[in-house]
Amino acid sequence: MEQAVETPKTDEQSRQDFMASLTPKQIVSELDNFIVGQDKAKRAVAIALRNRWRRQQLPDNMRDEVAPKNILMIGPTGVGKTEIARRLAKLAQSPFVKVEASKYTEVGYVGRDVESMVRDLVELTKRMVQEEMELDVQEKAKQYAEERLLDILLPPHPSHDSPENREFGSDTLGKQQYEQTREKFRGYIHDGRFEDRVVEIEIEEKSGPMMEIVSPPGMDDMDNNIKDMLSNMMPKKIKHKKMKVPDALKVLIKQEAENLIDHDKVVQMAIDRAQQSGIIFIDEIDKITGGRGSQGPDVSREGVQRDLLPIVEGSSINTKYGIVKTDHILFISAGAFHASKPSDLIPEFQGRFPIRVELESLTEEDFYRILTEPDNALIKQYTALLGTEDVHLKFDDDAIREIARMSAHVNERTENIGARRLQTVMEKLLENVSFDAPDMKNQKHEIDAATVRDKLTDITENEDLSRYIL
Repeated sequence: MEQAVETPKTDEQSRQDFMASLTPKQIVSELDNFIVGQDKAKRAVAIALRNRWRRQQLPDNMRDEVAPKNILMIGPTGVGKTEIARRLAKLAQSPFVKVEASKYTEVGYVGRDVESMVRDLVELTKRMVQEEMELDVQEKAKQYAEERLLDILLPPHPSHDSPENREFGSDTLGKQQYEQTREKFRGYIHDGRFEDRVVEIEIEEKSGPMMEIVSPPGMDDMDNNIKDMLSNMMPKKIKHKKMKVPDALKVLIKQEAENLIDHDKVVQMAIDRAQQSGIIFIDEIDKITGGRGSQGPDVSREGVQRDLLPIVEGSSINTKYGIVKTDHILFISAGAFHASKPSDLIPEFQGRFPIRVELESLTEEDFYRILTEPDNALIKQYTALLGTEDVHLKFDDDAIREIARMSAHVNERTENIGARRLQTVMEKLLENVSFDAPDMKNQKHEIDAATVRDKLTDITENEDLSRYIL
């Protein structure tokens, strides 16, 4: 039995120690808590993640030579391709960006250029690192914020700083009384006795440019960079805002935490983490495969592959935080490949995804397990959601199996959308209960197989209704 995986601490050394203890078996075991089946895909991503740690242990002269083993996932929609990649990134505390290949266009066409995915990854990594560093200084920031809040609630007496008092010390009694009152107010804040009290605090606002910037085709990120540059040149506005004490304290803690961290270090750490630990998930990769010898839009699709190629192979991308190298970013691409096959990708692009994993279509038994086994199973979610209204849902085992059977049946008769079908079926099944829940306080609502059949049989058997409702 694998031990439970603990969340790593925020500092970099702790993250490295955590990665060292994360074996492929533990990674697969953790993914099993959220994703049913697909063992081949889980093993592939577990090995890829472990290889990252192994590369870090190599000598410097060899470390840069070891390229990441990018993965191509092949399988129909709704079988867990995105979820596996997302859960993997969350487990490893790695920066993760999901993009759709069909949104990108070849350079020269109007649309997003492929380099924007790397810029998005760096932006997200910077926010991650900044939040971690702010968490590290949270206690000190809270102390400083509390002092600022006390200054607002109890401004210092003007006589405290007068030259006469400094010379003769005549304000000793007044200062003692002031400190006693200040400590009393501090206790009131801790006890929550100032929750309804309103104070006025200063909030810094960045003034953006009052004009629209239109970027040329293929350079859609240029306008954001220009706007950031212009906003930094503009004077910062100080806005006075009234809010209740607990809300004001949160704002002041955030301000103090931002003042305490080293923003240059944040940027450097963000670039390094994006380069060494970043994961980019490229979905719908099959949509940019061009048919052999075809004309028209397919030419642009193949052009997107050629634009993606240098990024996946390893290149230097210019971002507003500096140059970012993509040599060791892990790329996971995925596609259904219904109307095409992986060999339709250009050979150079195929070569950059050496690990290919085929995910299996979900069966009725898989649907039953998805409804019951994972930590975030739909049955558990709906039971908890309606529990907030004091409505106690109980699903019989026969009812869950009937839901799984009907979902699989609808997938066979109409479009196969995988596990997503379970959500539409559950929503239709619980529609009346969800609507009337506020009027059903402290009631128990048991769902058996007969209830499921009574609610859904007509829809599932009528193919036309199934297409529009389920």
